[in-house]
Amino acid sequence: MNKGLFKIITFLFFGISTLMAQQNSFTNPILPGAYPDPSICRVNDTFYIVNSSFEYFPGIPIHKSQDLVNWELIGYGLHRKEQCQNEVNLIDVQSDGGIHAPTIRFHKGTFYIITTNVYYNESTKTTDFVNFIITANRPEGPWSSPHILKGAPGIDPDIFFDDDGKVWYVGTHSPENPNFQGEGEIWLQEIDLDNWELIGPRSFLWRGACGGVWVEGPHVYKKDNRYYLMVAEGGTSFNHAVMIAVSDSIEGPYIANDRNPILSSRQLSYDNWVHSTGHGDLIELKDGRWYMVTLGIRGDEERASNMGRETHLVPVEWEREPYWWKEPKYEWPVVAPRTGKVERNMAPPFDNTHQIKDFLFVDSFHSEVLDLQWNFRRVPTQKMFALNAAEGYLRLFCLPQVIENKKSASLVGFRQTESDFEYLAKMDFNPKSNYSEAGISIFQKDDHYINLTVIKRENKYFLELKYAEPNKAPLIIFSKNISDFKHEITFKINSNSTGYSFYYSLDGENFQLLRNSKSNILLSKYYTGAYLGVYASSNGHTTNDFADFHWVSFKAYQRP
Repeated sequence: MNKGLFKIITFLFFGISTLMAQQNSFTNPILPGAYPDPSICRVNDTFYIVNSSFEYFPGIPIHKSQDLVNWELIGYGLHRKEQCQNEVNLIDVQSDGGIHAPTIRFHKGTFYIITTNVYYNESTKTTDFVNFIITANRPEGPWSSPHILKGAPGIDPDIFFDDDGKVWYVGTHSPENPNFQGEGEIWLQEIDLDNWELIGPRSFLWRGACGGVWVEGPHVYKKDNRYYLMVAEGGTSFNHAVMIAVSDSIEGPYIANDRNPILSSRQLSYDNWVHSTGHGDLIELKDGRWYMVTLGIRGDEERASNMGRETHLVPVEWEREPYWWKEPKYEWPVVAPRTGKVERNMAPPFDNTHQIKDFLFVDSFHSEVLDLQWNFRRVPTQKMFALNAAEGYLRLFCLPQVIENKKSASLVGFRQTESDFEYLAKMDFNPKSNYSEAGISIFQKDDHYINLTVIKRENKYFLELKYAEPNKAPLIIFSKNISDFKHEITFKINSNSTGYSFYYSLDGENFQLLRNSKSNILLSKYYTGAYLGVYASSNGHTTNDFADFHWVSFKAYQRP
């Protein structure tokens, strides 16, 4: 198909599909796909959200919105290789390492993101927790180099700007003498932002409300001259929850809300449409209303989903304790006050708001830079890809690396946003060497993916479907000699509740079914969700081979 015509058709389809998605209510999640651990801030009439990105690059995605319902990806906090070397290492970081639970705040004209990089050091056999701050004048960036905060243990830091000018670090760590394995503790210390260091005494604030298992993700808020400490507790699965406590002093002591948890799905059926809701952040609107963003896992397949943890929105109201005999009568946030849970469909926060769902992502690679939706697993190596080698193509080079832990392969993808979808990609591949392969991939982790590729062996071309699952060697589950391959091929994957179907076409019009598989083989059991992308490798050999991708198209279908 003519590439100009292709762009026009896909643009028209995109316009029609998004118009059809408009509605008078909004549908959770507000950020579909792998967007866990949300943190939110408001600057005048605009809201900004950041999320954990773990081992992916660019890291720390940043979205903006005017209505809390429709969100635009505008950039990343870690967007340069120079930011991701040395102590903040995303070069050879392990799976599920990397960036954990960032917090975004705005203060006196500057945006601040504080977060943790988790890196397993092979030489010392220890895990390093590096807490740091990056800053920017504009949320789109550029963002500063990381300011490392020495002597800050643990993960999931929060930064709090008090009215008296002091700036506080609120962190999570394992207490010196835990009562049980997995007990967490929230600690506090002042930050000197001129020298990027912790100063003064350290205070230990709270170990949680309901057993204190895996207390993490703290945020401090000030309301009516009281300090509220909100945390995540219960682990990242079905018992995940949000707890809150209050104090007259930021250094404590903190008094737990008797009605904790203030948000959870632990009281619901395991078969609820969403579960594991928790790790929230509160935001006050200009008119005084409050909302919470929180993560949750959709139960599309076997009480899980391929998308992993996603960002949801719920309303919040503050209520004062009604007990006549109690003083003081504290005021507490009540999350989802009408139902007590994250709802699939809700009224939007602002009148005349229509949610526009982007069910179609198409890239024909006519830009000088990759679309913001594309992510690499770790910082890409030099000469991994090019957008200027041929006009209107993404060129992926067949480097010796394959997909494996702590390595950076020629693999790039975008988030899967719905369980049901159709994914297509057109590729031109004319390798000179045997063992070179290229094609498409659905990947969760370095040891959990499905690749559909063309590979050259003994000067013949084979179409291969390869499946990798944890603790097992990758398995070729289907192989077919394609003697009529003329260097161009279009791949297609259909996904629905009955499973995956893998197709290919050598003329771009007539597709042949290659294989069907179950729908649960890539369920997320990790911190991240599934990505769809393209892949190339020379499988350990040094070559000059490459694959040119004409376009990719992802069309999602929302379940009721």
